[in-house]
Order: sequence, then structure tokens, then C-alpha cells
Amino acid sequence: MNLKSSMKRWSTGMAALLLALSLTACGNETKDSQTAQQPEPAKKETTEPAQTDSLKTTYPLTLQDATGQSFTFKEAPKHIVSVSPAETEALFAIGLNDEIVGVSDYDDYPEQAKSKPKMGGIMKPNEEAIIAAQPDVVFTGVSMSEEAVKKMREMNIPIFKTNPKTVDDVMKNIETYGLITDHQAEAQKVVDQMKEEESKVMEAVKSLSDDQKKKVYIEFSPGWTVGKGEFMDELITLAGGINVASDTQGWNQISEEKIIKDNPDVILYANSVIDDKTNKGLGDIIKGRSGWDQITAVKNGAVIGLDDNLLSRPGPRVTQGLQEVAKAIYPELFQ
Repeated sequence: MNLKSSMKRWSTGMAALLLALSLTACGNETKDSQTAQQPEPAKKETTEPAQTDSLKTTYPLTLQDATGQSFTFKEAPKHIVSVSPAETEALFAIGLNDEIVGVSDYDDYPEQAKSKPKMGGIMKPNEEAIIAAQPDVVFTGVSMSEEAVKKMREMNIPIFKTNPKTVDDVMKNIETYGLITDHQAEAQKVVDQMKEEESKVMEAVKSLSDDQKKKVYIEFSPGWTVGKGEFMDELITLAGGINVASDTQGWNQISEEKIIKDNPDVILYANSVIDDKTNKGLGDIIKGRSGWDQITAVKNGAVIGLDDNLLSRPGPRVTQGLQEVAKAIYPELFQ
């Protein structure tokens, strides 16, 4: 299977990440080592404007990233580089267009990101370009291994890594970006919107009994799926589904025979993935596999392509991805 085209189209670099086996990087949710500056849980829309306006960061600010590296910010960063599409989306979402001086080659959202200077790939950024941009901080996410982060730090590049495993982690990271950049009010608005989107899904599926919950299989690159411990698995669970790969951990190459045996009710896939050799989309590849015509999802036409970026980027649109997953599994609940 030639994944070259798939990789170009998969702007998150998730498939490249898997092929490089770099997801072994450890790291939990971003920690704030200054108790006084710990981001508070996002409040609902009932927050008074005066309270929102009072959210100001006190500097110097010291906190840790997902690798345990400590950072001290004497003031709000004026020059920011992001080498992760999810982080780029988050930074733009909280109003940092003027401060962003570079993004990765894969960053395509929002529209303003396309015109920013390119800093190379998400796994192997262009260190020379980053150094020339003279950033106060460089943000990266799940796609970059800790080994690559270490190498960049040895070059005195101030790289701040996140490693979100849940939707809640994504929200906390956005709050952290707001804290670092003194854009806490803007970050809170983004998180409030995400919580509202998440709440709508959970309200719609809350009445499902265990025997009503559908079995779901998800494939985002030919032959790869995801198990426990990653946010994509959580999206299925929050949407009221049962991930048939939940008996595995992390990213996995599939057993076609096991999927047939698991007999999912719904199959979700990344809709932009195209095989160079056959020019077939991932949906056609899935439906054309030997024996898969007996799977309930295939027989019932419940093989559904979703927007790759919404499905796989742990950024501010991840709750929109959650909505799309829920609608695909239970269209009758979202008329």
C-alpha cells in the first residue's frame, strides 16, 4: 500500500507519526507549576463579562509541558512558532494571529495559517528556519517524538510539547496557551464553546441503553485503527458507541479477520485517504476486502467517511469532530 498521497492529504501527519512509531512518547496533561496561575475549569456562558475581562496573566509565569520540561515566561510571547496543526488551530482560535511567525508545512486551518512562513514537517521541522524566526516559544503536539524535541532543545530552541489523550486534555491545553500568552479570556470563550458542543452530543445519546449502543470500527489510514488511551477512542465512547478495538491500547495495525468477527454496526474512515496504486479511496478499500461484505456495517451501508482534520486533530475543532462521529453512528438522534 502506497501511503504517499495519503500522507500529503492527512494534514495532521497522524499516519506519518504511526509509521515512524513515534507515539511512544510519554506525557500527561500540561501541568502548571504555579498554583496561583493554574487555569480554572472553563465556566459556562453565564460568566459575567467583568469576570472574563479580569482574566489576566501575572508574570513571571513558570509551568511544565508534557515532557516535564520547566518554562519560565517573563512576559507574553511576542513571536510564536507552531509545528503542529492542532496547536496552530488553537493559537489562532484565541486570537494570536499577529504573534504567530511560523507554522508547519501541514498547517492549513484557519485560512490565515496558509500565508504564514513554513517551518518544515511536523515530525522533523526545519530547525534553521525556526531559529531564523527567533521565536519566544515553539509549540508542538502528539506528532513529534520526545527524541525530536530533545534534539531541538539541544539547539536552544524553546519547544513546548503537549500530548493530549482526551477531549478534556485538549481543553486544558487551550487554557494553558491562553495563560502563557495572556489570552485567558479568549481561551475561555473557545473552551466554553467546546463544552457546549460536547454537552449537546452527550445529551442526545444519554438515554441509550447498553444493548442499544452500536459497535464502531474506525480506520484513519489503510490497515490502522485506534484502541484505548487515545482521544479518538474517547470520541467514539462520548458519542455513545463501542469501539471494537477498545481491547487494544493505542494505535494498532488491524487484523481483518478480527474485524469480521467483531462485526461492527458502523465503520468510520478518513475520507481524504487515497491509495496511489489503485486510486481508490479508503472507503472503497474497506468495502472491497475479502469477507467484509458480511459485516453489518457494510451490508447496511453504514461505512461513513468523515473529515480527517475534525476526526484526528486534538485542537479546538475536536468537539465538532465529536458531533460528526455521533451523527454518523446515530443519525436518528440528530434529525
